[in-house]
Amino acid sequence: MTMAAVGEMGLVELAAALGKGTISSVAATTSVLDRIEASQPALNAFRVVVREQALQAAAEADRRIAAGERAPLLGVPIAIKDDTDMAGTPTAFGCGGDFPAKTEDAESVRRLRAAGAVIVGKTNTCELGQLPFTSGDAFGHTRNPWNAGHTPGGSSGGSAAAVAAGLVPAALGSDGAGSVRIPSAWNNLVGIKPQRGRISTWPLAEAFEGLTVNGPLARTVADATLLLDAAAGPHPGDKHVPRAMRVSDAVGRDPGRLRIALSLRIPFTATKTALDREVEARVHATAATLRRLGHEVTIADVHYGVLIGATFLPRSMVGIRHALERLPGATVDPRTKHNALLGRILAPALFAARQAEPLLRMRIGSLFDNYDVVLAPTTATPPPGVHEIDGIGTMATDALITAACPYTWPWNVLGWPSINVPAGFTATGLPVGAQLMGPANSEELLVSVAAQLESELQWYKHRPTDWWSSAAA
Repeated sequence: MTMAAVGEMGLVELAAALGKGTISSVAATTSVLDRIEASQPALNAFRVVVREQALQAAAEADRRIAAGERAPLLGVPIAIKDDTDMAGTPTAFGCGGDFPAKTEDAESVRRLRAAGAVIVGKTNTCELGQLPFTSGDAFGHTRNPWNAGHTPGGSSGGSAAAVAAGLVPAALGSDGAGSVRIPSAWNNLVGIKPQRGRISTWPLAEAFEGLTVNGPLARTVADATLLLDAAAGPHPGDKHVPRAMRVSDAVGRDPGRLRIALSLRIPFTATKTALDREVEARVHATAATLRRLGHEVTIADVHYGVLIGATFLPRSMVGIRHALERLPGATVDPRTKHNALLGRILAPALFAARQAEPLLRMRIGSLFDNYDVVLAPTTATPPPGVHEIDGIGTMATDALITAACPYTWPWNVLGWPSINVPAGFTATGLPVGAQLMGPANSEELLVSVAAQLESELQWYKHRPTDWWSSAAA
């Protein structure tokens, strides 16, 4: 099987091929590693690649498969994000500096290894996950596989670029204000932000004051849920432990006729925002597909109010401050230092911000008395240019990122699940997405609807041209 053939395979397909002996894990992992190496100068999706460690794990997986052992991801090469601990590698979280190697895996990585996954490396992310861009002085710019002149999004942009480019069949990311859903939208991928606590953030009892969760990025719903189920589960030290569920079982399940609220309203922001007409048209097209599938789709805006933004700011800024404190000696951008200082200033407001969450859930959750699911844009614009974030000040940065991505962060405050589904392309060929949003523990419902859409739209058939290979050559 050729390197290109492995790159075309999804997670479910590759896991099945390994189990049948069609391909060995060593061959599949070697193909993935070679493809990463060839793409890295142009695409720049990875911060750390662990070739020797991955090939050793692949050889062990082949021995286990030959002995008749089976596990959900046995022998399958995948990637994780550079905010997640993996024994033997540093966790730089997008920052510059010389950081010690971690001695233990994060709980999510431990569970992925227990499911048999072969982890080939850690993908690039911006400093402390703050931006819908993936770039920084420490590693340069990660580029969008669909167009080298544009960002893949962030902060899980390296994971998104790696999956969209076929370097790995799926990858783990994290989402504190849209950081899984935004790059998924801008790379024609399925990205799941699960219920808070579904995937453990240990060694942190919670991440970014409860805003950040881990979630999968993949080309299909089945691939994303397979990775989600493998990574999911609590650590005894976790602060949030939702009821257990096997999300992948909902793929192909008929959700019945649903009442879906189409909400284009932008949550309150302090800067100017507007929904791009091409993005709006693609979201309306997604709504039309849902109607053809038999669902009742009604324009009904979510009324977020001002309070939810007032609670998000101290939680996010205090989270940045604490994340930077865990990286002594880190070299960071002045904007990161500014946000960490703001986190110190806003710390006294943190208690009130956390106490407001149940009220916000009750008020916003009342929408689900009349609707089952919310459909909304994932971003307000297509992916910006890769260099648009470079060298601008803090206020200009805030204006840029808010204008592009005002839709995703409220669900992080609430802790509820949301899924980005590909919604098509702009006239210039840039991917955009729509998000399905539900109340607490509604992953199974959202997945069943996303899989319905996928069966109609078949977005996984659209792949970018591998310009990064020719650029490397």
